[in-house]
Amino acid sequence: MNADLSVYLVTDSRLAAAAGHDLVELVLAAVEGGATAVQVREKDAPAREFLATVTRLGRALPEGVALLVNDRVDVFLAARGSGARVSGVHVGQSDLPVATVREMIGPDALLGLSASTPEQLREAAAHPSRVDYVGIGALHPTTTKRDAPAALGHDEFARLVAVGDLPAVGIGGVTEADLPRMRAAGAAGAAVVSAICSAPDPAVAARRLRAAWGASS
Repeated sequence: MNADLSVYLVTDSRLAAAAGHDLVELVLAAVEGGATAVQVREKDAPAREFLATVTRLGRALPEGVALLVNDRVDVFLAARGSGARVSGVHVGQSDLPVATVREMIGPDALLGLSASTPEQLREAAAHPSRVDYVGIGALHPTTTKRDAPAALGHDEFARLVAVGDLPAVGIGGVTEADLPRMRAAGAAGAAVVSAICSAPDPAVAARRLRAAWGASS
């Protein structure tokens, strides 16, 4: 996998709107500031609206920024079918099975999977349909995901990152202050929602996250 997941933005249009941002403009500003990957997670958006957002981003984001679709394989396929550049999908443990998702998206697309236990991580690493990376969380309590698992804390997060050999992205209440410990634990990246979506200036927020990740190398 060649994608850079180090500063990984997960979208939340509700938070973006509350902060006075158009979601697509927010994402583009965040990428300008240093976000390296974007997951469009709009669980309450109608399918057509979700697709429109993904398509706009797929046509506007720079080539090197991975664009992932949360859960909705149909939206990924429709966006790709329209000619938009989309990189893959991210699914959870209760979504479509990994083998089914891989069959639908093909071998060239990225497939991310949420995992929060050693068993789930080992299964992901050994899966014959190839999981490209795992999302481990929740690092801290979070209000941006209704079904988020219990908070792990840094010590348990580090223990889980060491399970298996897949690139791991930490998520759940992540702030700038967490990035040095996450990188030291071996994480491939830090996924943030409110740290950028609720920021007055998304570019500045992403730039600070980028600097925090780089300073911890």
